[in-house]
Amino acid sequence: MSNLLEVHKVVKRYGNYVALNEVSLNVPKGSIYGLLGPNGAGKTSLIRIINQITLPDSGEVTLDGEKLQPKHVQTIGYLPEERGLYSSMKVGEQCLYLAQMKGLSKAEAKKQLDFWFDRLGIQGWWNKKIQELSKGMAQKIQFVVCVLHKPKLLIFDEPFSGFDPVNANIIKDEILALKEQGSTIIFSTHRMESVEELCDHIALIHKSNKLIEGKVSDVKREFKTNSFEVGILTNNVEGLVYDITQKFTVSPANFKSLNDDLKLNIQIGNAMPNELLHLLTQRGQVTHFVENIPSVNDIFIQTVTS
Repeated sequence: MSNLLEVHKVVKRYGNYVALNEVSLNVPKGSIYGLLGPNGAGKTSLIRIINQITLPDSGEVTLDGEKLQPKHVQTIGYLPEERGLYSSMKVGEQCLYLAQMKGLSKAEAKKQLDFWFDRLGIQGWWNKKIQELSKGMAQKIQFVVCVLHKPKLLIFDEPFSGFDPVNANIIKDEILALKEQGSTIIFSTHRMESVEELCDHIALIHKSNKLIEGKVSDVKREFKTNSFEVGILTNNVEGLVYDITQKFTVSPANFKSLNDDLKLNIQIGNAMPNELLHLLTQRGQVTHFVENIPSVNDIFIQTVTS
């Protein structure tokens, strides 16, 4: 898979503070790419460089094989965490103005706005002023402005901020639909459950350095501990535990009964899962056998606190 966006050893300093320390990223075409990191990690600095709001001190960014240039502003859609709508302007007037700034004719802008206003059920907002809208309503308008010129690259910074669960789910479905239509999306958020649902690839930046990058499935595989959660019905708990601990590691703190099942967490090291399963089936009735796969949230916490 080719990359739409490539970041090559980008450095950004603010005085003596290093915000980005030779950060390199590869964002595949047609992917949803999670840009993760705690507050102050450098994510916003990188997003601002991609949007050409600021320039890197060194390094290079390429978009679709070309070094980033002013003309690329019209091929990027950016939904910032801090919203930037003019509160006293009417919604329709403002959307038309911003759409034309992105290169659309007035007629094409009106056509796209009619489509999106109908799709999101906001047709009655055209003559409202932004200051009359709730935070979630204003967020919908900002989302429309971000996507209506059909950019190659979309950058969403905390896109669900201000939304109730119903509207957050609507925007999530729209993001997935945009991906299906060929958009490449950078998705920055602190909501790890959204990353699990949406992202194909992730990168984690911490203290100005990139620590992790790759497919979500590959990253999870890298952080696996080869441990399994098992449930088993047995008449001889002590004997079962003794047999297991001759070859595998079991934490006594995890011994607990669930109804009549014994529930265990077992680390198998370099052994094969079938070896553990074979032992268990010889000692009782296996009711539950699942590998412990770390969540993105687990990986995030482990990485930034280690």
